[in-house]
Amino acid sequence: MIVNDHAEIASRIPVEGVHVGQNDDSIEIARRRACRKIVVGKSTHSFEQALARKREGADYIGFGPIFATPTKPDYRPIGLWDISRVYAEVSVPIFCIGGINIDNLQSVIDAGAKRVVMVSACLNAHSS
Repeated sequence: MIVNDHAEIASRIPVEGVHVGQNDDSIEIARRRACRKIVVGKSTHSFEQALARKREGADYIGFGPIFATPTKPDYRPIGLWDISRVYAEVSVPIFCIGGINIDNLQSVIDAGAKRVVMVSACLNAHSS
């Protein structure tokens, strides 16, 4: 389990890690608040941010939003263009996220994504 934003939870509950956003704690502070070794991931919204988070020591990055998404309505989509570039130049695991669904998934894969996250597509899926 990865906790969103609150690294101090990892000091009390045996989660695997924490994910922080661009405006949340630094990776170093998140590790310190956890009081133990954990995985720390960071959201990125551009190729330049992805490079900076790798240098900061992120164990993985979220890269997006690729498309418009209702979970982040104030974020401008970054599109498909930098996916292959970020995978070529950033050596930590990269998870493409944001507005990805069954209808556009192939275009994300064709752009070079090896890992994707689908939030709204799963939350809004109909059960049978």
